[in-house]
Amino acid sequence: MHSIFRGIIAGTALALCTSLASAAVLSFDDIVGPSGFEAVPASYGGLDWSGSSWSVITASEAPFTAHSGDGRIAMGWDGTDATSTIRFLAPTVFDGAWFAGYGEVTVRFDLYLAGVLVGSSETLGLSNMPAYLASGWTGGIDAVVVSSNLHAFYVMDDFSFQDASEVPEPATLALVLAGLGLAGAARRRRG
Repeated sequence: MHSIFRGIIAGTALALCTSLASAAVLSFDDIVGPSGFEAVPASYGGLDWSGSSWSVITASEAPFTAHSGDGRIAMGWDGTDATSTIRFLAPTVFDGAWFAGYGEVTVRFDLYLAGVLVGSSETLGLSNMPAYLASGWTGGIDAVVVSSNLHAFYVMDDFSFQDASEVPEPATLALVLAGLGLAGAARRRRG
């Protein structure tokens, strides 16, 4: 019986490690320019930033604290929910990102697939200490909008996502575990 549980645990750990191995984190530390405030390239990190107005800040500036390294992205005075849109080239599982900014600012993620809103994250109140905002959605999406009451007063860092085709669906994982349980029960009856 213990070998069955070891097999289930090993299989679950392998599935989780496989999905985590394909995760990408964009830290924005590799976008460096002479002014310390550079536009995010249109295809940065294999994503489509062309419809957005994100720029990278590398200079220290409170309360716009980076989560890691020096780079983090911000929107200008003209920032809106529409200009905060980041598009994925294929269905992707978006994990979340780190935020810092003024205390009166709130942010949330609105997640889209084929132009349809499929999920929204919790709303996060900000401070000068970076805080993580999880997407709250495990399905594939093709666009994420950062919705905020004050777009010019926060920064985002360590934007993380993974290829949706490499993440096991919860129902698939449940079927695998049920199958392993049945196989273990049958083996136990024979032995």
